[in-house]
Amino acid sequence: MIVDYHMHLRNGSEEVAHDTWSVDPFVAAARAAGVDEIGFTEHVYYFTQTRSLWTVPYQTERCLYDLDAYVDAVVQARERGQPVKLGLEVDYVPGREDETRKLLAPYPWDYLLGSVHFVDGFGVDGEPKLLDEVGVEEAWSRYFETLAAAARSGLFDSLSHPDLVKIFGERAAAFDYAEVADAIAQTGIAVEVSTAGLRKPVEEIYPSSAFLEMIVDAGNPIALSSDAHTTDQLGYRYDDALRLMADHSVTELAVFDRLERRLEAIG
Repeated sequence: MIVDYHMHLRNGSEEVAHDTWSVDPFVAAARAAGVDEIGFTEHVYYFTQTRSLWTVPYQTERCLYDLDAYVDAVVQARERGQPVKLGLEVDYVPGREDETRKLLAPYPWDYLLGSVHFVDGFGVDGEPKLLDEVGVEEAWSRYFETLAAAARSGLFDSLSHPDLVKIFGERAAAFDYAEVADAIAQTGIAVEVSTAGLRKPVEEIYPSSAFLEMIVDAGNPIALSSDAHTTDQLGYRYDDALRLMADHSVTELAVFDRLERRLEAIG
C-alpha cells in the first residue's frame, strides 16, 4: 500500500476548487505515480465556519470558503468510487482545543492532520518570520514546545511536516528532540514523513533522519505524504521517502478510515 495523505484540492493554477470533479485529476495523477489512496487535507483556516479561531492576518484573509462544500466534494468523490479520504490540515491553537474539537466534530473525517504554522503570532514558514523575531535557537524551542502540545491535545490523528521550523535551512545547534519525541511517544499519534521539504530551501524530507529515528524507536506509526497543491506534486520524490523509511526499518504505513487507524505493509 502506498498513500499520499496530505494534499490540497485545487485546479491547475493552484486556485481553490472545492468541487467533486476537481478530485478526479488528482486520482489520475495518483494512479500514474503508483499511489493507491489519497487524502485531501485542506487548510482549516480557509473555512468561514472556523473564523473564530484565527487572529493572524494570513489566516483571516483566507477565511472565505464553505467547509460544507469542501466536505461534500470529497465525500461525493468517494461515493463515486474514487480512492480518496476526507481529511483536514488543522492549525493547532493553544488554549482553543475545546473550541476546535467542537467546530470540527459534525463532519465525517477520516483523519485530521495537526500542524504548527504560527507560534505567538509569528510564521514558522512565512511572514512575519518567527526566526527573525526571536532567533534560531528560540524559534526551534518554541516550535517544538507547541508541536508537543499539539500531540498531547488529542485533536489529531497525525502530525504533519513535524520539523517544519527547519524549512529555511536555519538550524538550532545540537538540538535535542528528546522532549518532543517523548510527548509524541506518549500519545501514540502517527507522524508524517513528507517529501514537501525537498521542494523548500532546506531540501530535506520532514522529519530529519535523527528525529525520525526517535519517532520510530518509540513505536509511533508513520504516515506518508507530499503536501501536494498541484497534481504534479502528488507522490513527489517518493523514492527518497521510501529509502529513508527503509533505512529506519519502517515497513508499514498508517491508513485511516472514519477516524480509525490501521497499518498496511508498504508496497
